[in-house]
Amino acid sequence: MPYVFVGSVIVGPLLGEDAVFGSLTAQLAAFAVGLPLAAITALFPLTRPMSVAAVRALCDVPGESLADGPARSRTARGRTVTWFTLHLGFGGIISGMSLALPPFAGVLIALPFAAALRGSRVGMPEVFGEGWLLALSPVIGFASLVALAGCAAGAGTLLARWAPELLGPTPADRLAAAEQRAADLAVRNRLARELHDSVGHALSAVTLQASAARRVLDKDPEFVREALTAIEETTRRTVGELDAVLGVLREGDQTAPTAPAPTLAADLDGLLKRTRAGGLRVRSAVELGPQGPDALPPMVSREAYRIVQESLSNALRHAGPDATAALRIALDGTDLEILAQNPLPATGAASRRGGGHGLRGITDRARLLGGTAEAGPVDGTWRLRVRLPLKGPHDHDHDPKKPQKPQKPQKPKESA
Repeated sequence: MPYVFVGSVIVGPLLGEDAVFGSLTAQLAAFAVGLPLAAITALFPLTRPMSVAAVRALCDVPGESLADGPARSRTARGRTVTWFTLHLGFGGIISGMSLALPPFAGVLIALPFAAALRGSRVGMPEVFGEGWLLALSPVIGFASLVALAGCAAGAGTLLARWAPELLGPTPADRLAAAEQRAADLAVRNRLARELHDSVGHALSAVTLQASAARRVLDKDPEFVREALTAIEETTRRTVGELDAVLGVLREGDQTAPTAPAPTLAADLDGLLKRTRAGGLRVRSAVELGPQGPDALPPMVSREAYRIVQESLSNALRHAGPDATAALRIALDGTDLEILAQNPLPATGAASRRGGGHGLRGITDRARLLGGTAEAGPVDGTWRLRVRLPLKGPHDHDHDPKKPQKPQKPQKPKESA
């Protein structure tokens, strides 16, 4: 109706009509002028979301067949304009019929029973003065109401049939939705990996430390005290790592403080200490040149720490008591190589190739950096070998303008 009112303002002076709504010709002209105005307003971004909401509420159209959000492409905007114009066009016609036909049908139905209605005061054609037509006027009145209902139902059916085609997702919308789902899934997978590697490692270490302390509770109080201290340090550390993991969920909030993610440069020594406190002997060798882990790109350092953490956690769980694990972290050309080995348990349970979620997480981390990961039994030991390229999609972590010192060979740093 607002578009018809605007159209009447334009049409009235042009046709010289003083009362636009008293002339059928002027009304049709105002309607014809209002439709292009409606098509122009359909270009506003909120048109499609409002139309989709109306279709879902009134037309019983499945929600998945309709697009969400404003139209972004030219094709989507054209479809939205077409839908909005058809919707208002059908709506205007049905509205006009609803205003005119019910009073007319009421007069026709009452015409044979009210002689006063047969005069010219109500504007009835003289032909209704004929006896046979007068007798049929109630039938014509009822038929008019049925025709009005049929037109309204037909218009609704057509609009409901056209809605998925005109308001449905375009290929660009489907691609954007698929990319959003992939991004959400990537965040969920990343969160799952972080939780598994940080919290899972801590729980394994705490469980072994508590179990060892329980076995010697009456025999070695000093060992129990050291185990409890290690449990306290492990849980305190894990709370900080958990805050870093939850930071994945708060990345959109720049004001939310989060603990820094652990890296090889800052946290490797503490990881080895906590692992040894859990009862696993670890021989480690770090061969990273004169600058050590500090020279690694930040992303490589973070992911390498998680990989080492998961390998030690697996050794804690599966290597058995009094086992010794070997860890080597070294530069090999333009790659960082991580080699972890531990004895297989006597039961052979750890020899299952492919592993569980932890090994899949290691493989995912390596693949995201363009590297590789291999794990499996070799000569009675479980061996994990991971190669991470120092240059790749994570290059933005480096400052390209900062000069890099050449790497010099250095003796391995041994610790046990």
